[in-house]
Amino acid sequence: MVGRQLKLLRERAGLSQPEFGALVGYGPDQISAMERGVRTPRPDFLVKADSILNAGRLLIAVIPDVEDAMRRARTRHPDWYRDHAATEAEAEELHHYSNHVVHGLLQTEAHARVVFAKRRPFLNEETIEKRVADRLSRQQVFERWPAPIVSYVLEEVVLDRPIGGRRVHADQLRHLLALGDRQNVEIQVMPTDVEEHPNLGSAFNLLVPKGHEQVAYLEAQGHPQLITARDEVRKIADRYGIMRAMALTPKESRVVIAEKLEKL
Repeated sequence: MVGRQLKLLRERAGLSQPEFGALVGYGPDQISAMERGVRTPRPDFLVKADSILNAGRLLIAVIPDVEDAMRRARTRHPDWYRDHAATEAEAEELHHYSNHVVHGLLQTEAHARVVFAKRRPFLNEETIEKRVADRLSRQQVFERWPAPIVSYVLEEVVLDRPIGGRRVHADQLRHLLALGDRQNVEIQVMPTDVEEHPNLGSAFNLLVPKGHEQVAYLEAQGHPQLITARDEVRKIADRYGIMRAMALTPKESRVVIAEKLEKL
């Protein structure tokens, strides 16, 4: 219902999704997801949107209902992922190393849909839409306050694989540039011409859960592993620290991403 109202007010104001998104600080994929009801609008977003769209407090009036729905909503994440999804949503720090695909928290809606559509065995359309909606809902971690400290080390090859084709890939690169502008987010590229670094194995996640010590999360072929042993987590964190020192700085990484976008 809120999504339909939002779309009606946006169109009445004569704004496209990208134009409206630029005014409220959201990407067009995020606006589209909210208008279609697959992403819950945050209360602070509704306050800002109400003013921009001259809604006369219509969007502000639904905030209590939205907050109640958010409290009652049950996640649709697969059973094996629920514990990690809850930890991720409240984490004070999130650090990621990606070696073959853009991390889920960084994916655009179109990119995520292609990723799930190419899964084998095939997923039906309903499952794909649920998985995409869940992935977008996870990205609300960027919008909460206090904001978590977030960092990424992406292998350069991740930026070169045009998943979804030229248009989808270009939008994905633009999205990376936009996220990298956030004060609490640092994205670093590990150049392909770096001969070696401490982690030539799989991708991993490091999280500092609220009120707890740092943990590591790994996933291989759909099999998750949450590592809590202090010594094992420290080893992974040490590798990540060295990799960040070897990767391009966030500023240099931004230049690389922008250059790849220009070449598309």
